[in-house]
Amino acid sequence: MKRSEINAALKEMEQMVQKYRFALPPFCNFTPEEWGKKGHDYDEIRDNMLGWDITDYGLGDFDKVGFSLITIRNGNLNMKDKYTKTYAEKLLISEEDQYAPMHFHFLKTEDIINRGGGNLVVELYKSTPEEELDRVSDVTVSTDGRVRVLPAGGHLVLTPGESVTLPPRLYHAFWAEKGTGKVLIGEVSKVNDDCTDNRFYENMGRFPEIEEDEAPYRLLCNEYPSFKEG
Repeated sequence: MKRSEINAALKEMEQMVQKYRFALPPFCNFTPEEWGKKGHDYDEIRDNMLGWDITDYGLGDFDKVGFSLITIRNGNLNMKDKYTKTYAEKLLISEEDQYAPMHFHFLKTEDIINRGGGNLVVELYKSTPEEELDRVSDVTVSTDGRVRVLPAGGHLVLTPGESVTLPPRLYHAFWAEKGTGKVLIGEVSKVNDDCTDNRFYENMGRFPEIEEDEAPYRLLCNEYPSFKEG
């Protein structure tokens, strides 16, 4: 992705978050220059990859396959003694005609919540023991306390305010339903680890390769500089 694309996506997400009156934590507003001066008292943000995350999954086609999101809080599976949170929270934006690719999580249970905007379409498959799509078995999920049964590959449509609970190893992909507008999505889950806990059905990366065509507006969660003493 070009840095200009990332900057534009960041600013668009800021505007949508403001529209729905969701106040972000202070670290979401730090400039790259400010990050260069932040000490060890901000290590939780660095270590747990809190903050902005704009990705095209390394495919170079952000408008079709990509996501804008913010990790607001998170624990750390590799540093449990230091960071004791057992949960995570994110905000995401799903654009019309923009697809979040089919994947599951090995460990994470998550609630996907339509916080506002258009309708969110979630496509669901069970995983086989070989981690292929189970194209035969029905899928059972909970949506706001209601048990729902869908056929393999079924589409669950979440209107604003609705949510679905996704257990580990349940393949899912999602996008904004065409004609309804982009969606502000909430995610509440167990600890999130994007380095080890994602299984994409098709081979792809998690973070973008960036072409620096302009200065960064905000740093992404995998770009924070380490604090240097003295």
